[in-house]
Amino acid sequence: ENVITRKNAPQIKAKIICEGANGPTTAAADEILEKKGVFVIPDILANAGGVTVSYFEWVQDRGGYFWDEDTVNRRLESIMVRAFNEVAVTTEKYKVNTRIASYIVAVDRVAAMHRLRGMYA
Repeated sequence: ENVITRKNAPQIKAKIICEGANGPTTAAADEILEKKGVFVIPDILANAGGVTVSYFEWVQDRGGYFWDEDTVNRRLESIMVRAFNEVAVTTEKYKVNTRIASYIVAVDRVAAMHRLRGMYA
């Protein structure tokens, strides 16, 4: 956590950062990177692949039916591309950075499920 900070963010020369760790960038560093035009794939989006594959494993175990690696990869790619595109659209729609857009998408999804299922489902 907090590896990219206000102190070292100005020295970063990368044009794209994909956050593989949880919470690697401080809020102050986020602002600096945004001003520098660095495209950040936030941890909440970048780490979604691992969470998704864990869900796939659970589904397969529950059903007693197991997918081959190509099937897992195809399904994962479909979900991740859709998620990335949804964040990109939200970034443009609300004129926010990708981290805030990721949070907006996440909260919208939870709210939609809450409305669909009800509070105690």
